[in-house]
This record gives sequence, C-alpha cells and structure tokens, in this order.
Amino acid sequence: MSATSPAGPVASGPGSAAVGTNTGITNTGANPRFVTVGSGGLPLPDQVAMPSRLDNLIKPPTDPFVGRAETLQALEEALTADHTSVVTQAVYGLGGVGKSELALQYAANHRDRYRLVWWIVADEPERLDAGLAELAHRLNPTLALVEAKTADAATWAVQWLQSHPGWLLVLDNVDNRQHINGLLGRVGGRGHVIITTRRNISWRGAARTLSLDILSADAAIELLEELTGRDEPVAAKALAAQLGHLPLALDQAGAYIAQQHISLSAYLQLLRQRPAEAFATVAETDESARAVARVWQVTLDAIAQRDPLAVLLLQVISYCAPDNIPRDMLTALDPDHVDQALGVLASYSMITLTEDAVSVHRLVQAVLRTHSTPAPDGHNELQPPAVVTALLAAACPNGNIQTAIEDWPRWRTLNPHIDAFARCTSDEQANEAHASLFSNSALFSWTQGQHHIALPLQQRALTITETAVGPDHPTVAIRLNNLAQTLHALGRASEALPLQQRALTITETALGADHPDVAIRLDNLAGTLQALGRAGEALPLQQRALTISQAALGADHPDVAIGLDNLAGTLYALGRTAEALPLQQRALTISQAALGPDHPTAAIRLDNLAQTLRALGRAGEALPLQQRALTITETALGADHPDVAIRLNNLAQTLQARGRTAEALPLQQRALTITETALGPDHPTVAIRLGNLAGTLYALRRAGEALSLQQRALTITETALGPDHPTAAIGLNNLAGTLYALGRTAEALPLQQRALTITETALGADHPDVAIRLNNLAGTLYALGRTAEAVPLQQRALTISETALGPHHPTTSTIRGGLPY
Repeated sequence: MSATSPAGPVASGPGSAAVGTNTGITNTGANPRFVTVGSGGLPLPDQVAMPSRLDNLIKPPTDPFVGRAETLQALEEALTADHTSVVTQAVYGLGGVGKSELALQYAANHRDRYRLVWWIVADEPERLDAGLAELAHRLNPTLALVEAKTADAATWAVQWLQSHPGWLLVLDNVDNRQHINGLLGRVGGRGHVIITTRRNISWRGAARTLSLDILSADAAIELLEELTGRDEPVAAKALAAQLGHLPLALDQAGAYIAQQHISLSAYLQLLRQRPAEAFATVAETDESARAVARVWQVTLDAIAQRDPLAVLLLQVISYCAPDNIPRDMLTALDPDHVDQALGVLASYSMITLTEDAVSVHRLVQAVLRTHSTPAPDGHNELQPPAVVTALLAAACPNGNIQTAIEDWPRWRTLNPHIDAFARCTSDEQANEAHASLFSNSALFSWTQGQHHIALPLQQRALTITETAVGPDHPTVAIRLNNLAQTLHALGRASEALPLQQRALTITETALGADHPDVAIRLDNLAGTLQALGRAGEALPLQQRALTISQAALGADHPDVAIGLDNLAGTLYALGRTAEALPLQQRALTISQAALGPDHPTAAIRLDNLAQTLRALGRAGEALPLQQRALTITETALGADHPDVAIRLNNLAQTLQARGRTAEALPLQQRALTITETALGPDHPTVAIRLGNLAGTLYALRRAGEALSLQQRALTITETALGPDHPTAAIGLNNLAGTLYALGRTAEALPLQQRALTITETALGADHPDVAIRLNNLAGTLYALGRTAEAVPLQQRALTISETALGPHHPTTSTIRGGLPY
C-alpha cells in the first residue's frame, strides 16, 4: 500500500536544467554549490512572542494629506467594530485614487496601538505568500537561516497571527477575494486587517467596505497649493479639473511644479500644449490613466533634459512588479550613474526610493508601457524590454537553482519581476534569452513545490525556443523534458510521455546515441512509463541510460547515483527486489560522498534503500534510515514540502511493519494534509495518502473510517490515471479488503476480480503483485464457501511469490500459511 517516489531527472550541459519528482535536484550551470543545513527544531509559532515594535511600512505617509479626514475616521471606526475593512473605490477600475495612501496614513498614525504593523502587496497569491513568509523570517530568523520554503514560512506566519492579538495587517491591491478568504478565515478576530482593492465586488460577510472616490474640487485645489506653495486659486482649480481630481496625478504635477520652480499657470499651459497623441493610446474610458498620461508626458520631457538615463530606467521599471525592485539589479545598467538617475525620478515623485529597493505605482507602469519613447541619447541601441531581459538575467544567481539553497532568497525577490515581465511580453516579442529566463524562473518555482506556477512559464519557454532555434535543436529537448516533468509532478503523466519521447529523439539525433544527455532523456522517459504502469518497458531504457552515464561521467558521478536509484526503483516495481538492493546501496554511497550526508538527495537515497529493506523483510534495518531521511528533508526543504509527506508516509509504513501501527497514524494524517495542500485534493498522490491512511485505520480495527477514504482514493485514481492503471488495482484491492472486514463479502468479490485482471495485464502474469491479488481473491472465495475455486488461485500465488521473492519472504510465508493442508 505504499508508493516509492518516482524517478527524477538530471540536467547536463552548460546552463541546462531539468526537473522531476524524485530527486528534486538538478545541476545547472558551471560549478554548482552545495550547502549543509544543520538539524534542530524550530520554535512553534505560539512560542515566539509578540515583538515590542515591528513594522515594514513601504514609505513615510504623504504630507500633506488632505480631503480624507472623514474617510480616515470611518476606517478607524470600522476596524474597531469589525476588525477588518476593505478600502475600495466608487469608480470601477480607477487607480491612483489614494487607497494605499489612506491605509498608510492609518497605519503610521496608529503605530502606538499595534506592536506589529505588516504591509503585504497581495495582488497575487504568490506575493501574498511571499509577504507572509517575510513576516515569518522577521519574527523567527531561524526560518531564514534554514531557508524554509515560501509556502512553509507563510504557513508559519499565519499560525503566528492566529496565536497573537494586537497586530495590524495591510493587504494592498487585492485583485481576487478568493485569494485571501482562507487567510481572513484563519486570522479573523485576532488583529486588524485593512484590504485595498480596485475590484467593485461584494465583500459581504468578510469585511466592512469603504468606498474611496476622487478628491473633491476643494480638496484637490488645497492639495496642489500645499504641494507647490503657490496661491493661484484660478489656475489651481483649472489644473485640478484637467487632472480629474486624481491624487496620483495631482501629486506628480505638484512634484514637477516644485522641482521646476514654475507657476501653476505655466504648468497648466504646458499641459494644455501637449498634443493629443501624447496620451491618445490610453483607453478613452480610463480617465485615471489619461490624467497620469498628461502629467507623465510633461514630467518625462523635463526628466529627459536633466538625465536621459532616468527615462530609460523608468521604462525598465514599468516592466517589473511594482514593488521591491532591487536597486542593485538596476545599478548594473550603468554603475556610475543609476543612483543619480533614480534620485531624479524620486524627486519628481515618479518612484519611491529606499536604500535597497524601488517602487512605482501600477498606474504609472501601465501608462509607461503604453507609450513608446525613443531610447535616450547614448543608449539608442537599447530598448526597454531588451534591457529588462539583460538586467534580470544578470541579477539571477549562478548557482544550481535546486541545490544552492542559499540563493533562494534572491530568487524569491526576482521571481515576481520575472513573472511580471513575462506577462508584459508576447511570444512574438520574445527570443531565446527570454525563454531561458522564464525556464529558470519556472525551475525555482518547481523547487518550491509550486508546479502550477512553473507550468505556464515552461510552456512559454518551449514555444519561444522552438520559434527561435527550430523544432529539432537540443535546447528544445531540454524545454520538452522540463515541461514533461512538471506535468508528471501534476499527475498528468500521459501528457508528459509524448513530450519525453520527442525529447529523446531530438537529443539522440543532435548529440549522438552515447551522449550523457541521452541518458537523461532515457531515464526520465522510463520514469513516466513506470508511472503509467509500464515498468517492463522502462527497464531496458534505464539500463541503457546507466551504461551511458558510467561510460561518459565515471562510476562515482552523482548522475550515476540517480541512474542506479531509478533502475532499482523499476526492478522493485517489477518484483525483483533483491536485485534492487545493491544498486541503492551504491547510489547512497555515491550521493553522500558527492553532496554530503545531510543533502536532500541523500534523504531520497536513504528512504528508497529503506523501502527495499522493508520489502525484503528487514524493517528493523529500514526504520533508522527513514527517520534520518525525514529529519534531513524537513530541515532542508521545510515542514510542509511534498517530499516531507513522502518521508512521513514511508516511515509510517515501516512503523506499521514493525507492529507500531498507532505511531504510524499521525504521520500519515500529517502526510495527507501536506499533500492535499501542496498538490490539490484531486492529485493521484492524494489517493495514495488516503489509501495508506485507510490501511492504518483498518489495522487499528477502524474499518468503518477506512471505507470512505478508500472510496475517495479509488475515485481520484481512476479519474486521474484511468480505470486500468495498476494503482487503480491497488485501490480496488484495498477497498475490497475493507468491505470484507465489514461483512460485505459479496461486494468485495468483483472488485478483487477486476484488480487481478488489471494487475496481470499491466505487470505480467508472474509479477509478485499478481500473487497478492490471487491470494486475496482466494480468501474471499473461501469466505463465500467456494473452496474449490480458491485453492488453485492460492497455489498459483505461492508459486509466483516463491519464484519472485524467495521461499522465506514474508509475503511468501503469508500465502503458504493460508493454504489448506
């Protein structure tokens, strides 16, 4: 009832990358680095005290802040009454109205009320998780030291918020209520939450809403006068009207007037002289964007005269995520002058600047991307998208994405900007440099267990690469392989298979039949075949892959260890367990020598070796190996990573084999929770967790609880993998056993007959799993009084088991003991 993690890929060649579901490890680029993370427990969220004072406000509040006193008071009253408020706006789609500024004013003015004030840009689930993870790192630096994955750290932060009252959380620019409903449900009532959003949707039942419209005419005039120090009421009224009373546009106009030391009248004249085409490309219905476009053109002309590089920088910034753009990434454009150019942009209120990062309003970004401005003098060869591509690529760490854990914080910072850039770039505009950037970003998301995020980037990378270099280029094979491995991880192995077959053909044709990359393609294709129940077809591919790797790389290369372990897994699946053992022992030795004893890959080797020992009846030797594997995996990858669920599940199986069933139950319950959260409720791996948990409940004489879990598991498996997959046979067999225990023997019989047919067809008539099916079916026939039919089935089962597993294997002994003599 257990499942071995499927075989994973390897990467080979300069800058190549592959992803998979077993090793989770790929060496990419030159000189990969490895780190060893020490073991040790992490403090629980309720054990970490509320800080005396902590906040991460994005900037100081704007001064002056006019026209919002009543709304600010209403916000305070709403929070006092309901804990959660949504700052929205009366006009659907309007940006720049001052929602974030209102929240910032409240947070800054009430710092003394809260010991923790935390600001998160929550326009996407990934950014929400990143903001929560950063909170966790600030509250519990140990999480940062062990490089806990984003999802794990975010979960820790939510648990901390649940455990402590008296905090303020600002969720800025929420685009989809569904993205934050779970968070609100878990932390509601413990602190205060402010949500800002452009979405004109119902928040009933979740929060009290406050609509925020544009400023009144009087407030807009007052703001202009405060910003500029000018007393020109007539010009101020006309200018405010021209800018639609929009706070963002007024603020930028005021910054320009103050910077240039001109009158409001002079600025109004400049604004009116701007030709219509300066903002003609902005949607006619988007008045906020049109207002900013007018200001933008006037301001940009002035900026270009003072510092041409600043214009290019602003255009570059418009293709990134709006917040936390690393200054060091931009500095690479022109190390001697970027800081000066950023200062100019900040002086005109076009950006917000901190020591380490740059932020820009989304509306400004949208307007900047809409307009096409020639590159500034001295940079005529540069166009903003090309500059962004180069800057992001240069900013990415050079270490192995999956093994250089110390690089993960940098990837977390860069990935939102790569994702934003991908959304702004069409496939027609992209080239192979874009594809490489998107592919590496996807690979990092894959390491975080975020396969659904990786998938669209990998699909785009493949499309772009095929167009750029042709359909038969070796790089296309890498893209196909990585996409296939992500599909595999998402439970879509049947879609992965033709991609891997094509990748193998391309690689063999381009590089030759004995190239190490051919071994990678063979091994990954074999893993998918095994996942599809076609282990017999997988075996010769893996044997050939191992031969190629040893000849090309040497007997002690880490890639050889992967090949050995994967080959052993297929032998295990084919019932040739004794042959698998020495291969896994050798793989463990190679991996520990190459990567260190505490590397996540060593944990995989330990766990797989332990499962083979257990299958050979040596569960006592397996147990300490699996306990150590679990510790390594939790320390390196975080407590909620899907690989931790694999370790928990397999450790539980060994505990059960040792007669310690009660200890196995909580491990399997935790494994199920992790898997459902990480992969979704309908993933075939969830079916495995459900089936194994049900088996433990059955062993604890709780068959009634087991039944519903097994029924759900079977439904998931048949839907995801098909009704004739060997895993479906396992589900049918286990469900039949529970029905038998509940006295529903007649219902069990057709399930077991079907399970036997599936297993024989998929795995062959002499596979040891066939012996299990035959023996179980015979037991049901005995119970139904059909002894004459049962005996020959058991005799055949015994013959198969003795041949495949040996006369003294526990399975053989069980079958032999059931025969009537």
